[in-house]
Formats: sequence, C-alpha cells, structure tokens
Amino acid sequence: MKKIIKALVSSAALMLVIVPAFVNTTEANAQAPAAAQGQCTDESKQAWYADFTKYRTTDSPKAYDAAMKYLNGCPAETGQIPDYLKKWTAAYEKEARKLKVAPLIYGEKKYPEGLALAKQILADEPENLRVIIDMGYGSYMAAVTLKSDAYNADANTYLRKAIQMIEAGKAPESWAPFKGKDDTLGYLYNSLGRFSLKGNPQESLKWLIKAAQSESDFKKDPWIYYFIGLSYETGPYVKLSADYKARFENQNETPESKLALANVQQVIDRMVDAYARAVALAGNDPKYATNKKDWMESLTTWYKYRHQGADTDLPKLLASVLTTPLPPEPTPLTELPASAPTTSGTPAPTGSSPTGTAMNTGTATQPAKTTTTVPAATTTTPKTTTPANTSANDPKPVKPKTRNNHRRH
Repeated sequence: MKKIIKALVSSAALMLVIVPAFVNTTEANAQAPAAAQGQCTDESKQAWYADFTKYRTTDSPKAYDAAMKYLNGCPAETGQIPDYLKKWTAAYEKEARKLKVAPLIYGEKKYPEGLALAKQILADEPENLRVIIDMGYGSYMAAVTLKSDAYNADANTYLRKAIQMIEAGKAPESWAPFKGKDDTLGYLYNSLGRFSLKGNPQESLKWLIKAAQSESDFKKDPWIYYFIGLSYETGPYVKLSADYKARFENQNETPESKLALANVQQVIDRMVDAYARAVALAGNDPKYATNKKDWMESLTTWYKYRHQGADTDLPKLLASVLTTPLPPEPTPLTELPASAPTTSGTPAPTGSSPTGTAMNTGTATQPAKTTTTVPAATTTTPKTTTPANTSANDPKPVKPKTRNNHRRH
C-alpha cells in the first residue's frame, strides 16, 4: 500500500527519536507475544507499539491491527504515542476505504455500499478522478439495476465531471478495471448516452456517437448502434417530422417544404445506417437473436420508406455498412440539395407506420399539395430495449470486465 500521508511518515521517524526508551528494538522484544487486548500494561503497550513500528512500512494492515490494539487496550492513554497512533490509523482508514470502492462497485455489484464509501472519499478529496469515475459509473449502474431515481443526480453529475476531467488531460493513478483511457471514456460516454436517452435523446446522440467512435469495445457492440438509431428516431426525427406536418400538411409544395422534407430524410438516413450496423454486428450470435429480429423490422421499415417501398438493395447495405465510418449527426440543410425531394402522399397521423410510398425524387411539373408521408416515430419498440424511465433506460447495462489489478487505485 502506498505511504499513508507524507506528514505522518515524517512524524513517524520523529517519534522514534523522541521516545527511544519506550521501544526496545532488540529482536527478542520484537518477537515478544502481545498482551491480551484490553490489558493496558507497560509490557503490552511495548509489545503493541513494537509490532506497529515493525510493520508500519511493510505491512500496513498488521500495523493497523497493532495500533488499534494499543488504542483499544488503553483508551484513556494520552501522550505523543497514542496521539500519533490516532492520526496514523485515521489516515490509514481513509486510504483503506479507497481500496474497497472498486471491488464493491465492479466486482460485487454492491452499488449502495460502494457509492457510500465513494462519497466519503470525495468529501475529503473532491477532485479524486479515480473515485469520480467510480461514482459516475456506479451511480448509473445503481439507477439501472435497482430501478431507482435516487441515483439520477449523482449519475448525471459525476459521469459528466469524469468525462470533462479526462478530456482535459487528467488521469487517475490507475485506469483499472478499464483497459485504459479510451476504454474508460467509452464506458462513460455510453453510460451518459443511455442515461440521457429518454429525457434528452438529442443530447444522448452526442455521447452514444462518441462511445461508438472511441477506441473501445463499443465499436463492435450492436447495442450502441441500436440506441443511436433510437436516439435519432425519438429525438431529431420526432421534432422535424412534427414541424413538417404542422407547417406543410395540405399546403402547396414549395422550396421551403422541400427543404424541410430533405432535413427529415437525412435524419432517417442516419437511423437506417445505425439500425443496419446493429443488425450487421449482431450477425448470427444467438444472444442477439431476439433483438436482431426487432432491429431488422425497424431497419426494413425505414429503408423502404427511403426507397419507394422496396428493400431489394438492403442486403448490399448490410454487407457494406461496417466498412464505412459512422456518420456524424447531420448538419441542418439551409438550401435544397441538387436533387431535392418532391412530395406525394399524406402525412401519416401520429402512431402510424411508413406507407412505403413516401418519396419521389423527380421534379413536379406543377405545384402539388404537400402530401408526402412523413411517418411517425416507432411506437412499438421491443420491450427489452425500451427505456422505461430516466434512471433505467438500459435493460442490459454494459459492465467493464474485472481485471487482475482492479483493486489498485
């Protein structure tokens, strides 16, 4: 274990000078049996303190045990030695609790206990990045697995703070149980993205895309791409399609309505891309079989909407989508693209599905009523993947693999 506190280490040497008569450093006295705890005699005090000094720099737990025997055995004792032992044991306890946080959170999944210890540490060390990471991730996991909103505020606060500190160049003493900086950020981005999904899907996109682009296991995790697609669908798409309906339904087609439709469609294209990645990465893995079926239904629905009701080329997309970079969030169009969409059909009422005849790419020969079917966002998302509330929007939260050095901070 690292040195407890530099000041205490220095004072330890000083104490050995101040009270040489009290401690007999001969091998015989060092090996003398300790008196029973509670028997406060000169012999027992000498034995306890000899054990403490013997182990202080080589075996902190044994040194702590000896110090506590002294303090508990002689509770009324005053002076330099008991004062020093009280300071040393208090410092030891502060350091020792740090070693308990990671096993409780990442190993035993005892989130309330681990988070309680983490809060105690942060009360003394508010900028301890290692504990801030544990606090953010542990609070998110507690909110999800315990289905409790009580952890929401801490999850939101500490996930953001950990990301901000790491992106600013700060690093903990150890990245464990994560593989390193990139892996840690991947988990933090993913946690914050999924946590934000129901309350703010637009912001959720930012974090989920960062997770997918990070040098971490999330690059090949089909769930991350499903949630990216769902964020597009429940965030930007809902807003843009509602705006399109409100402004242009049953109106004459205009460049403005075409531009609005083009903005809707580029968001749908991102949804198609994300769902396609989820399906492609799921492959034939049986653990994704049920979810893959649901993802494929969403993908097919939206793909047909963008391809005049046909899905002939969908297999080509699935075969190639993983060879291209994940596209960023689309920049809102401010002018019509070279091949602007025209409109045909009627905007679907809320809760309906795409009709498959929503888009024409030709130019209308004369003004037409705006009747493009802008489908409503999916309302039948599989229960296994639907965010239930702001604290439990990830039914299968991803956990970092516990590594051999996870106990070190």
